[in-house]
Formats: sequence, C-alpha cells, structure tokens
Amino acid sequence: MIKYILVFMIPFSAYSQVTLDANGPGNTYEEITNVLAPGFDPVEEPDCSHTDFGRHIDEIFDSELNTNVFRFFMHVTPDNDRCINTDRQRNEIKTYDKSPDNLLGVEGEEVIYKWKFKLDADMQLSSSFTHVHQLKSVGGDYASMPMYTLTLRKSTPDRLELRYAETTSQTTLKQTDLGPLKGTWLEVTETITYGTLGAYSIEIKKVVDNSLLFEYSNNDIINWRVAADFVRPKWGIYRSLNASQDLRDEEVLFANFSIEELNSLTVNDHQIGPDGIKIYPNPVTGFVTITQTKQNRYNSFIIYNDLGQEILAETLDKKEFDISFLAKGIYTIVFKNKEKEVAVKKIIKI
Repeated sequence: MIKYILVFMIPFSAYSQVTLDANGPGNTYEEITNVLAPGFDPVEEPDCSHTDFGRHIDEIFDSELNTNVFRFFMHVTPDNDRCINTDRQRNEIKTYDKSPDNLLGVEGEEVIYKWKFKLDADMQLSSSFTHVHQLKSVGGDYASMPMYTLTLRKSTPDRLELRYAETTSQTTLKQTDLGPLKGTWLEVTETITYGTLGAYSIEIKKVVDNSLLFEYSNNDIINWRVAADFVRPKWGIYRSLNASQDLRDEEVLFANFSIEELNSLTVNDHQIGPDGIKIYPNPVTGFVTITQTKQNRYNSFIIYNDLGQEILAETLDKKEFDISFLAKGIYTIVFKNKEKEVAVKKIIKI
C-alpha cells in the first residue's frame, strides 16, 4: 500500500489536468481503469451479487449533451455493497492508493474537481443516505468518515445536502430542494485547498442554461486530517437499504470527469520518501536512475502510458534505465515486490 505521495517540481499548468470521458459502448470498466488507476481496479460495483445482469456501469449516447455518457445502475435487489455489506449498496468509481500521484489530493494542493450528472425526474431516495460524491481522507484515525459528501435524502421535499466532517462527526453545511435538480443535466465545479488552513467551494449549474442552482464556499475550513496520506474523490451511487421499500431500481448518468491540480507543494524530485524510492532526473530525456534505500523493497516495475497500456517492464537489478524511446508525456511507474506490495509514481518524459 502506498504511503507516500511524491509531487515533482514542474509547472502543473502543463501537466495537472486529467479527464475521464465516455467514448461509447463496450470496455467501460477498462476505460475508467486506464485513467483512474492503470493496471488496477478503481471500480466498486455490485456485479458479484447480480451476475446475470452483468456490468453495472455502461455507456450510452446522450442527445442533450450530444456525446457519450456513463450510466450507473442500481437495483433494489439483489445489489449490495460488493458482497461485503448487505445493508447498503455501492456502485462507485474512485481514485485510491494505486492511482497516479496527480489524482490524489495532498496537503498544500489546490484541486478543482469537475463533472456532470443527471438524476431521473422520478428518482426515489432513502431517508438515510444516497451519496453521489465524496472526498475521502485515507490514512490516520479518521479515514472511515468522508471529509465532504454530496448526498440525496428523502424528505418533504426531497433534498440535496452538502455534508462535512472535520474528524468523526458530520454536519450539514448547506441543503436545497432537490426538485429543480432532477431530470436535467447538472455541471459541478468543486474547488478545494487541502490543509489545516483550507478553503472549499462548490457550484452546481444547470447545463442547458448555465443557471446556478446550488453554491457554497468557505475560505477558513480544516481540509486535512492528522496522519492522513492523501484524499481521494469518489462518484456514483452509494445508498442505504434500511428502508428499501422507499427505493426503486435507478439509473444515474455521469459525464466529463476532470481532476485539475492548480498548484502543489514544491517537493524536490530527488527527495526520498518513506517508500525509499528515488527517481532522477525527473523530467527526463534519456536515462533515468532509480535507487532504493530500504533493502531493495521492490524488485520490479512497469511503466504505463496515459491509456493504461504497459510500455516497459523491468527488474530492479540495475539502477539506470534508458527511456529515450518513449514519446513525450506523463507516465505511471508501478513498483512491485513478491509480497504484492506496490508503490505508484509519475515520471515525465520531455
């Protein structure tokens, strides 16, 4: 499990934005994986409990946006939470410890998350929770509680809530009538500065006319938890089954995910972190040197391109590697060992 996020000292205006767009039916999980965690599994779906249905995320063409979009399915039964929990249901995509560094929020960064989503006009909700987005801290004592949550709740009228937790207790920062947000495409812009002197803002606009339906901002809020490793975003459907009689089978549409780092800590690219890996120079033109300080903890690595395709696999029985043949761009290096531990880094070929 990765415990160290190394941010290289480069202009993020050139390298920091990552987008995930639907490109048409087929290979949906693979497309998501290639962007959010190449070579791993960033999709948390209920397929195991509903194998006859097949994949619970697919892609369709949407005439309103005039593009392909992701469709997330959730069935009242037999879907559950990955065959682990049966009192709730989860169908989400995420970044996590296997994701590239620039998809994980670390202390000192300012990050903009953008996406579009559409709720059915007749969507039915749980009175407990139906989450569609979370920013969740990983590592430390408070990792089980999301930092920010967009949740939908059955009420009179149904409402959208923005929830926040500094430690283990959630509070509602703002809520609104969900009615105007149903049955239409919405565009969300969420901006966060990660730190104990943090800032947060969110806007939800109607795509058809750019009208503002929901907003909140706070320039003095704690957005970092003690002993945290990073913060990761999640999107999808995560709902309680405590009152399943209130629910129905649902489809929620998502499109045009974007993660953009505006600035970050200026950590020297030669610095050795807790994983003991040192990569230099970075950016690189020809030969790159990789060294370890923790008794050769990792014995091999794989380089993936931005499509998640394997480009180079090597053992770490030497220190210098010629990558001059690579095209210019950003690559993910996944370090492995026999115990299946991994560390994920980024390298920039110029």
